[in-house]
Amino acid sequence: MMRKIATPTWLLTLFIMATTAAILLVMGQPAICACGTVEFWAGGASSPKTSQMIADWYVPSHIIHGFLFYGLFHLIWRRRPIEHRFLGAVVLEAVWEVVENSPPVLERYRAVTIEAGYFGDSVLNSMADIGWMALGFFLARKLPVWALVTLAIIFELAAAYFIRNNLTLSVLMLTYPIEAVKEWQAAGGTL
Repeated sequence: MMRKIATPTWLLTLFIMATTAAILLVMGQPAICACGTVEFWAGGASSPKTSQMIADWYVPSHIIHGFLFYGLFHLIWRRRPIEHRFLGAVVLEAVWEVVENSPPVLERYRAVTIEAGYFGDSVLNSMADIGWMALGFFLARKLPVWALVTLAIIFELAAAYFIRNNLTLSVLMLTYPIEAVKEWQAAGGTL
């Protein structure tokens, strides 16, 4: 029988998220979209609402983070309670949200990817991204490895098809930009 996550863990998760939100606000990230609306879905790859709303085409990347973080903490903290492993995943995702929205990383996105006008996530989007990662973590806890690998492949292929970007391509372009990939991404439209 699988044990539930205890209430203190959820409270600590909320504290980590609130701290992350405060850091992002101090860094100058907007609380919500500059457009003044809060919407569930922003469907464009590079629209002004992308990375500003609750969900967009980058949600699969954050769910995959949850798969990966579950696997990482299963390997390194196997004997620790699930609450510790979950909190480790939340901290990693929170750190990523801060790093991703830091001036050097934002400048790197603008310099080497097709996201020339990218100015980072809204705090709402970053908090939702932590939630999407948590969903991925709990899916990884419940599903067999073959199902997770299948889902990750489907997510990556769907995002590549619809927006010509995904977790793999984002990591590639941030760490080792390839002009041919950038040109391919720029040639695509948004849905």
